[in-house]
Amino acid sequence: MNLSRRQFAGLTLSAAAVSMLGIQPTLAADSTRQGAFTGRSNHITTGAVSVVKKGDKTVVVLGKDFSFDGAPDPKLAFGTNGKYVKGTFIQKNLPKKNWTGASEHVVPAGIDTSKFDEVYLWCEQFNVPLGVAKIK
Repeated sequence: MNLSRRQFAGLTLSAAAVSMLGIQPTLAADSTRQGAFTGRSNHITTGAVSVVKKGDKTVVVLGKDFSFDGAPDPKLAFGTNGKYVKGTFIQKNLPKKNWTGASEHVVPAGIDTSKFDEVYLWCEQFNVPLGVAKIK
């Protein structure tokens, strides 16, 4: 792409004006809420989690520091105000033992993540939380 001096000067002045006004560019298509897991029900669950809007999909991203000690029936789900919300499972077939590392899980289309302020690692078999992350 070749720019004339006039075009370059115009772009430079525009960038300087935006900078001086303190306007921060935003990506309207993508937004992120983040948190960190803490264990529950005598389980060890740690690591970062993000809920990311990517175009028309929402994805729960577990960080590379994610670690879970294991349970017989773990599921990723959502909750709010300290309570798991039934019917919000994100992913069902998860590793049952020594689950570590980064992974991404697409949120089903019918779940409105803006209604929730927590991500849960939930044991469906025993109906208990294994880990909870407050997301902001």
